[in-house]
Amino acid sequence: MATPANTTQSISLPKIDLRMLHIRLIGDSPLICHAWSDKAKKMMLDKQMKKAKAAKEAKDPEQDFRDSLYHLPGGRFGFPVVAFKAAAVSACRFSDGMKMTEARGAFHIGAEMAEIHGEPTPREDMVRVGMGTADIRYRGEFKKWHVDLAIRYNAGAMSAEQIVNLFNIAGFGVGVGEWRPEKDGSYGMFHVASEGEA
Repeated sequence: MATPANTTQSISLPKIDLRMLHIRLIGDSPLICHAWSDKAKKMMLDKQMKKAKAAKEAKDPEQDFRDSLYHLPGGRFGFPVVAFKAAAVSACRFSDGMKMTEARGAFHIGAEMAEIHGEPTPREDMVRVGMGTADIRYRGEFKKWHVDLAIRYNAGAMSAEQIVNLFNIAGFGVGVGEWRPEKDGSYGMFHVASEGEA
């Protein structure tokens, strides 16, 4: 028998056990930044809009270095938190019983950028672009660095211990930034700070 349209049905929803976890990630190898510069974004947009190409500008190593960094107000520097979450989710491949699809919805990191504590220095690298053409890239790197992350997680889906473990595995096997372990490099490695390091 169908329920009459004017009948009110009570729905009971189980409460989600949301908790906060604060961790510090300490760099074990230099972090190489490569933010999209305004010039690079304009070039891509111009290409998509079929605009005529302008003459190639002379390289400015100092400007390229500055443009590669993620700038925060007050002269500070940051790094996208999505990179740290992606690293932790990717680390599920190295952790028994953890699924990447489940980890994606089990925790979230607050803010868009995490402040990088450290001093950036310029670096020069030979790279291959396009059809194997050699080029020189000038980017910023943080030789010594750490970040503090505020993580909101569903305790019913994942424990704080599991999250910390994922970040530790991510720091060793995945990394963040350019030339990280996930991309056959050894940069951007980190570990979760112990009580003595925090």
